[in-house]
Amino acid sequence: MTYQALARDLALQPPNTIHQLTVALERLMEEDAAADRPLIAALVVSRTRGGLPAPGFFECASRIGRFQGDPSGPDAALFHAAEIRRAIDYWRDRAR
Repeated sequence: MTYQALARDLALQPPNTIHQLTVALERLMEEDAAADRPLIAALVVSRTRGGLPAPGFFECASRIGRFQGDPSGPDAALFHAAEIRRAIDYWRDRAR
């Protein structure tokens, strides 16, 4: 899901809807990390980054100790793919 689609689905209102969303997603990342859960925010991607989240996702993941590397480099894509898989597996198991 893209940031824009999620902002629309959450009915966020201007101004700064994407900023509102990124603040909420970063808070969710902090909560997931504190609870030792996968980062469900990995499911939200930028329309312009080829299926990757915005750089702020990787910066936040670095701050919370989950990612080390260049947000624009190959480590970012590998981390993101692994985090998506972890999130899907984690939440699928809990939905059963």
